[in-house]
Amino acid sequence: FQMKRDSGYSTMAAHQEQEEKLWVAVKMSALVLGSGLLIFTALMNSVSWCVQKIWDTSGYFWQSTWLKLYYLLDGREWSLFLFGAALVPGLAFWCFNGILMVADVTGRPTFITRYRIQLGKNDPVDTQKLRQAINTALFNQFFVSFPMLVPMFYVMKWWGNTFSKELPTFQWFLVELSIFTLIEEILFYYSHRLVHLPLLYKHIHKKHHEWTAPIGVVSIYAHPLEHILSNTLPVMTGPMIMGSHMVSITVWFSLALVTTSISHCGYHLPFLPSPEFHDFHHFKFNQCYGVLGVLDYLHGTDEVFRQSKAYERHRVLLSLTPLSKSIPDTPKRAG
Repeated sequence: FQMKRDSGYSTMAAHQEQEEKLWVAVKMSALVLGSGLLIFTALMNSVSWCVQKIWDTSGYFWQSTWLKLYYLLDGREWSLFLFGAALVPGLAFWCFNGILMVADVTGRPTFITRYRIQLGKNDPVDTQKLRQAINTALFNQFFVSFPMLVPMFYVMKWWGNTFSKELPTFQWFLVELSIFTLIEEILFYYSHRLVHLPLLYKHIHKKHHEWTAPIGVVSIYAHPLEHILSNTLPVMTGPMIMGSHMVSITVWFSLALVTTSISHCGYHLPFLPSPEFHDFHHFKFNQCYGVLGVLDYLHGTDEVFRQSKAYERHRVLLSLTPLSKSIPDTPKRAG
């Protein structure tokens, strides 16, 4: 009887000790998380304050620049719209991709080519395939994207504040940018999965996947129907819903074209967004359909990606050492 009672006491003592350890762990976690949250909040407030100061300082410059352009074009809304929604984003796209294509064709500068993701691919790029990609990209821009700007123009004109002489505040632009990104993620993910259905893939999306190792200009190398559905509408819809200012549209379109070029460029360059996610999609076809990866995570369409070396490399490179060297592929086992 005494042994049973001792055993009961020891069990109760063990439970009590375990509860005390758990309570200490909870308090430590609360302390760490609370401190982290306070530090994070303080940093974010500091960053916001600095950005706001920069914006306030440069605000006059941007406002005066917009007014100069406005009066230069005599306030003609269609001219302003073409300049902001077509010319500036188009120049951003081709200037950025022009640099990448020099590296793709010549292998120089090595500062770019040493960051190649799929080693041995496009080294150098097939010039015949490249010409085909350029021709298709130009066709999609001039005969698909630009005509789609016509109905968009009338939607923006209906809102009434797109061509206002006064620029939006920086805070409002950040709100718009967040909404644009969310809308693009939703529309692109589901339209992209749609064109991966066997029938649509065979007749439409297969063209884009001719490049299993993509390059920047391939971002708009697609069947015209896909270019409408997956490339253009997801980007245009946000500004049309929000009735955004022309300058916000210009910045958003330019960002969208440059970031999609980065995600297709085939190089994981320092200090730029990681292209590993979408590059893996071209490599595996049935993974990583979205832009941000949020919907892929929710739908489980990134499970293979998360088990790969590409996932380990999927971060902003903050050094000059290529991730293919610091996180090399697992050596293949001998046969």
